[in-house]
Amino acid sequence: MLNIKEGLQIVGLGHYTPKHVVTNDDLAKLVDTNDEWITTRTGIKRRHFMEEGETNRSLAKRAAEMAIADAGISVDEIGCLILATVHPDTMTPSVACMLQKELGIPEYTPCFDINAACSGFMYGVSIARGMLLQSDKPYALVIGSETLSKVMDMTDRSTCILFGDGAGAAIVKLSDDHAYYKVLGSRGNDQCLTIPNSGDKRYVSMNGGDVFKFAVSTVPRTVEELIEMSGHAAEEIDWYVCHQANKRIIENVAKRIGVSLDRFYMNLEEYGNTSSASIPIALSEMNQKGLLKEGMKIIAVGFGGGLTWGGAYLEF
Repeated sequence: MLNIKEGLQIVGLGHYTPKHVVTNDDLAKLVDTNDEWITTRTGIKRRHFMEEGETNRSLAKRAAEMAIADAGISVDEIGCLILATVHPDTMTPSVACMLQKELGIPEYTPCFDINAACSGFMYGVSIARGMLLQSDKPYALVIGSETLSKVMDMTDRSTCILFGDGAGAAIVKLSDDHAYYKVLGSRGNDQCLTIPNSGDKRYVSMNGGDVFKFAVSTVPRTVEELIEMSGHAAEEIDWYVCHQANKRIIENVAKRIGVSLDRFYMNLEEYGNTSSASIPIALSEMNQKGLLKEGMKIIAVGFGGGLTWGGAYLEF
């Protein structure tokens, strides 16, 4: 009989971003924009675009290998592989299924992709917990991987300045000693942010104003709900990790809950919006920099097209 545990712990993290860096000045050569305009409105200065020969799968594999090594586990101990993405290499087979083969994960392991836009990683963590409760394996591999440069209209300055490519991964396990609380939601709206699946132009389109309004109302509320669930005060949370979409949104969240902006990790200056990959990339970077210590309390929140939102309280 399985030993049912309620909490969840991240035991390994990894990330990978392509070497091809695209600056705001580079984009200014393509569309009517400039570095100051982009930086003041978004906080973004650079983003990474995949190079020739790179795929969603190759980015995800690099991040996954790093996470597995960081956790110090064998692939034989992985009970499921969940990959969040809005732009897989193929609709089927899934990126996760192909990664199972390339990583050498045993065949009797459920591996699949999910699409919850920029909330995808947080959805994936919640799904992984549910699957581990029914698994005889101790670990799950959750990945957010995006190749959004392939669906960018480089003549649309409202979107091409925002997005970048990259992958982030986490190894998670059930734990009696690490609390886990979640908030997940969705609201059907195909006018704010969408990628068509047919037609000649399958590009990201977005109503930035509506997305901003959605984010500045939904993200703070989600954070507040998670704080209440945790039983801690806002100032007792060591780190807040929001989806890296816009600096102004993160500033708004910090102001609303009354916490110093220093508690909010941000790397969007370097990577831009990497959709489902942004939160695991941020967590992996924090881990590399030694910012995550045992016992720390973390709240992570994503939001994106759908509209979707997802957040979790985690203890490192």
